[in-house]
Amino acid sequence: MGPGLRELHHLRLIDLSVPISSATAEPGPPKIEYVGHHESATELASVATHLLREASHQAPNSPVITEDAFTDHLGLANENLQLDSHAGTHLDAPWHFGPLCGLLPAKTIDQVPLEWCFGKGVVLDLRHKKAGDTIMPIDLQLALERIHYQLQPRDIVLLMTGADKHFTQSDYFSAHPGMGRDATLWLLDQDIKIIGIDSWGFDRPAGVMLNDYLESHDAGSIFPAHMVGRDREYCHIEKMANLDQIPVPYGFWVSCFPVKIERGSAGWVRAVALVEGTL
Repeated sequence: MGPGLRELHHLRLIDLSVPISSATAEPGPPKIEYVGHHESATELASVATHLLREASHQAPNSPVITEDAFTDHLGLANENLQLDSHAGTHLDAPWHFGPLCGLLPAKTIDQVPLEWCFGKGVVLDLRHKKAGDTIMPIDLQLALERIHYQLQPRDIVLLMTGADKHFTQSDYFSAHPGMGRDATLWLLDQDIKIIGIDSWGFDRPAGVMLNDYLESHDAGSIFPAHMVGRDREYCHIEKMANLDQIPVPYGFWVSCFPVKIERGSAGWVRAVALVEGTL
């Protein structure tokens, strides 16, 4: 039994997220332009001068704001980011999988129910699976047997592959096993709505799937676990981290609320485990 909400002040918080970083070893990493305090003072002074002139209808004697307006000539630091909604730790919405879920329009990230994103967590240790392997229902069942736990409706299931340790390494894109269609369906049959994984992707590495497709010419070889979301409603979290730091396999809470991107296929998440103990 996990801790009650009244006991939150007794909880230890464990960060389950990777940073949004240009150092991530994956195709198309985020681009971050850091605007320092000195640069910011110059930019803010220019903006302030423009606003004053606009307010005074471009009067020739309108005041000019300089860096002197800021204490120590230091403005407010800022960052300009260029990235997609699937960078860093993120929650994939049903819309990511396809336009329909069954016969209904698939939910975008701003439509995902908030109650899905906070619940009791369960960690399944799958670190024995090799890169490129398919995670099967039996793998999940055996992992549950090892911890003597039976899934409960709306548990948030976290799959620990160990691939998060490759986050800045060149093989991060391909260092993980991935969920198969059958394993994904098996979890959904247990009334699970959120599944997280500590690897670059939820399915097997792209190169492995593409090789399968070239051999079989079967479109079902491409993102089979993702494609479950066209028939059954669920979300998954990709690029989690530090699942090995959660000291218990169950009996803790998970918070994974996504950023509210209008009509988005995913949203960035600061995923956190809340575990009984001293902060």
